[in-house]
Amino acid sequence: MTFARFTVAYWCVLVAVVLPLACAYLAKFQAFGQPRSKGGYDNHAPREWLARQEGWKARANAAQANTFEALPFFFAAVIIAHQLGAPQTRVDILALLFITLRIIYVAMYVAGLPKTRSAIWAAAFLVNVAILLSGWR
Repeated sequence: MTFARFTVAYWCVLVAVVLPLACAYLAKFQAFGQPRSKGGYDNHAPREWLARQEGWKARANAAQANTFEALPFFFAAVIIAHQLGAPQTRVDILALLFITLRIIYVAMYVAGLPKTRSAIWAAAFLVNVAILLSGWR
């Protein structure tokens, strides 16, 4: 019996899933342990609590939403590239590049650098397109 290899690109899918969770933690971590009456994190109404945040916490929450939005296309691109027999090294390198760009994107979002953030978003999108098309013959 042969088993399929778990590629670097597949590991990148796992990292992509964890990235929005890291953004959520970033938005919430300073408020853990504080009483709700003093602005501490409210696990009874987490979305409402997050909606009231300002500054970098609000931006971290927005980065969380955007990283969730980017997941379906990335998943599909990696799966389709594998199904089409794209060169594995190319897919792996592009998937690593996508993850790297998305991490930089989150950092730019939290830092409040919208022009740089948008440029990084566009670059990551193009890398995702390259993953998708890497199996095209």
